[in-house]
Amino acid sequence: MWVVLALSSAFVLGIYDVFKKLSVNKNAVLPVLFLSSFSAAVIVLPVMIGSHYFPGFFSSINLFVPPVSLEEHIQILIKALLVVSSWILSFFALKHLPITIVSPIRSTSPLWTLFGAILIFHEKLNLMQWTGVIITLLFFYLFSTASKLEGIHFRKNKWVFFIIVATLLASASGLYDKYIIGRIDRLAVQAWFSVYQVLFLGPVLILTRYSIKKEKRVVFEWRWTIPAIAIFLLLADFLYFYSLSYQDAMISIVSALRRGGVVVAFITGAIIFKEQNIRKKGIYLLGILAGILLISFGSA
Repeated sequence: MWVVLALSSAFVLGIYDVFKKLSVNKNAVLPVLFLSSFSAAVIVLPVMIGSHYFPGFFSSINLFVPPVSLEEHIQILIKALLVVSSWILSFFALKHLPITIVSPIRSTSPLWTLFGAILIFHEKLNLMQWTGVIITLLFFYLFSTASKLEGIHFRKNKWVFFIIVATLLASASGLYDKYIIGRIDRLAVQAWFSVYQVLFLGPVLILTRYSIKKEKRVVFEWRWTIPAIAIFLLLADFLYFYSLSYQDAMISIVSALRRGGVVVAFITGAIIFKEQNIRKKGIYLLGILAGILLISFGSA
């Protein structure tokens, strides 16, 4: 059952990525990010309030959000800061780059998480994992050469730099999750994170949006895909944590299966946005995912 839940989470994540691209394409990025985050907070707030007044009912439906201490709030704030920073960079990159370039770069996140685990937790790699690292780096390089056919040079394009830094921040967040999830209830982390991201994004939106002269601002257009971003992310995370709640669930395999969401985003995005060089980029994406699978299953 946990495998089905992990695959379901991957599918939902893929659709989530497509909704992000549909929302920011030819649109103001920060208002989209703020409103999608605000939508997530609106969804979780009734659960948080209900958990306080009706703990028995929300426990019975596995949606109880327990109270957290001041120290735990600070730890969740740090997570929110990492993720929001990653989101800001990735949303801007997604606006200016094809989704068939952004998705494969994002799929390398487990590789950088692994390197972080080696440095921070002193983990050691076995032969299968080293093979996965080499394959991932090789196909990542080949993928960078394919992007040149569209005039996108990895070394010179600032949006590529944005998505790479966003991926590194996401990996840092993954390492931080390993630290806090064992100490704080998972639903409390997800709920309070959804609230804190709005508190971070609000001032950023005001400072950046209204410090620019009106005639120079990128016009914001409301789209129904904006709240859909929040809905699909919350659902994907819920399925992910639910799969991990099974005693026999293996985190390395769940994480690997979850990377499959980029395939959904890649294929759907290619069809919707009619992007170029799909076959070549698709082959390189499969190579990257094969390397990630070897890394993940090597630690199983």
